[in-house]
Amino acid sequence: MADARFRARLQDLLADADIQLDGPRPWDLQIHDRGFPARVLAGGSLALGESYMDGAWDVASLDGLLYRLLRAGTDRRVHGFAELRLAVLARLLNLQRGRRSYQVGERHYDLGNDLYRTMLGRRMVYSCGYWRQASDLDAAQEAKLDLCCRKLGLQPGMRLLDIGCGWGEMLRFAAERHGVSGVGITISREQAALARELCAGLAVEIRVQDYRALDQRFDRIVSIGMFEHVGVRNYATYFDVARRCLDDDGLFLLHTIGGNRSRTHTDPWIAKYIFPNSMLPSAAQLATALEGRFVIEDWHNFGADYDRTLQAWRANIEAAWSTLPARYDERFRRMWRYYLGASMASFRARSIHLWQLVLSPRGVAGGYVAPR
Repeated sequence: MADARFRARLQDLLADADIQLDGPRPWDLQIHDRGFPARVLAGGSLALGESYMDGAWDVASLDGLLYRLLRAGTDRRVHGFAELRLAVLARLLNLQRGRRSYQVGERHYDLGNDLYRTMLGRRMVYSCGYWRQASDLDAAQEAKLDLCCRKLGLQPGMRLLDIGCGWGEMLRFAAERHGVSGVGITISREQAALARELCAGLAVEIRVQDYRALDQRFDRIVSIGMFEHVGVRNYATYFDVARRCLDDDGLFLLHTIGGNRSRTHTDPWIAKYIFPNSMLPSAAQLATALEGRFVIEDWHNFGADYDRTLQAWRANIEAAWSTLPARYDERFRRMWRYYLGASMASFRARSIHLWQLVLSPRGVAGGYVAPR
């Protein structure tokens, strides 16, 4: 009787999203565990993701299901204890400072270069591609790197700082195509090792370093896909560091995912399994932190391109899964599928976005014209 009541309650909740339990359509949820409805109603988004990892339910189109949940606002109607706990911790603690600032490197970016080589394609770029004129992932990532270089106006002899350089592809591209030298910092030792290999022979230095320790001057600064790990309590510090490292006539390109609402923490499932201590900025939080520090020269949103990028990553990794080491077991595979599917759904629903901001210390004389 209790199982039936929970199932009926869950079906009522899903009806607004046009999702049926055990229905015939690709986005309809197929239940394998009778206890699943009670579990997800009590545990919210954390329970939904964990129960998928456990095999308690399946769906033919995971991103299609999650997209419908987000568009209907179902995620805002069910909250578990884990979300409340994260909100309290974010209020009491600085989750992105000290030892915690390195946790995302250890738990996510250090998972293994073999996994990321398989997923990301020829360019080891773990961020949104630019698909305006591209027809495949490699072309979209090269187009994004080229766009960043053009927005920064890179010239031979300039020094470029990359805050959160990943596997060094931005610095490598800029050095090879534009003759710049540079420094890249990351908190992942796995990333740093491969970045040094990929940038060998170029005027590029790769460091394992927290951004707060930076104190050198550069002509240009770029930060791609790192700001999501900074945390709102540290935004002022982050931009103060960027300002002290940037020449007065320099430019800073910030490439970050952003959300529609101001928050202090991320989704509980993402925090536990993918990006610990992360959070997405809102436009209001960014603007507040930038006030008095930088002039916003350009704000470009091409978040719809992230859905297509994620689909390409999923296709790559699914096609090659059997070639990956055994440590990536079936539960990990379901976790990774859920991560990619949830990310696709979020960008498709326009609840999160990809922003590129071009910033200057004192304003570009005569105005800045952004290339597209």
